[in-house]
Amino acid sequence: MQDLKLIGLNSHDCHILMQQLLPVAIHEILPKNVRQTITRLCAFFSSICNKFIDTLKLDELQAEIVIILCQLEMFFPPSFFDIMVHLLVHLVREIKFYGPVYLRWMYPIERYMKILKGYVENQYRPEASMIERYIAEESVEFCSDYMAKAKPIGVPQRSWLNRCYISNSISGVSVVTKDREEFMQAHLYILNNTDEVMPYLFADKVIVKENNPRQ
Repeated sequence: MQDLKLIGLNSHDCHILMQQLLPVAIHEILPKNVRQTITRLCAFFSSICNKFIDTLKLDELQAEIVIILCQLEMFFPPSFFDIMVHLLVHLVREIKFYGPVYLRWMYPIERYMKILKGYVENQYRPEASMIERYIAEESVEFCSDYMAKAKPIGVPQRSWLNRCYISNSISGVSVVTKDREEFMQAHLYILNNTDEVMPYLFADKVIVKENNPRQ
């Protein structure tokens, strides 16, 4: 509050502030021409971030952002304009080429990066901790698919059966030690159902038939 700054915001928070809260916050505070320009910029972002966009209105949005940038150059100093402000001109063209913006969000990647950061146990070797934890989780999930009594990690079953949200998410990996017999059964089952191993199984059958022609 002393510096009057907002810190610790992710990209989704910034989008919500810009599209929903900023037009309300600057109401009756800034001069009318500046307020209207910023409000038009917020409305532009709200339009391009919709899940449904009318292709016939893309040219209107392109003309709108050009006018908005010209007005920003009239009201703001040159230090305000950097490469990020210039990229606004290309957003509508990207929608024409690649489709709606929500299909190319960075939000899932940011959420997964948070999961990877939670894997870090050794602050001096963060990459190694992420790799080791990720490999352990993938191995347990893969082996659990071939075990009838195993309880796979991930989303709890009741959450997707009842279509309800559970706030207590599973963030760790539970490794259970199996005896050698169950381990060999799982290992054999995986080998017999892996495409990469099939050529070796066929070659082994050929050798067995050649060595035992009467059987």
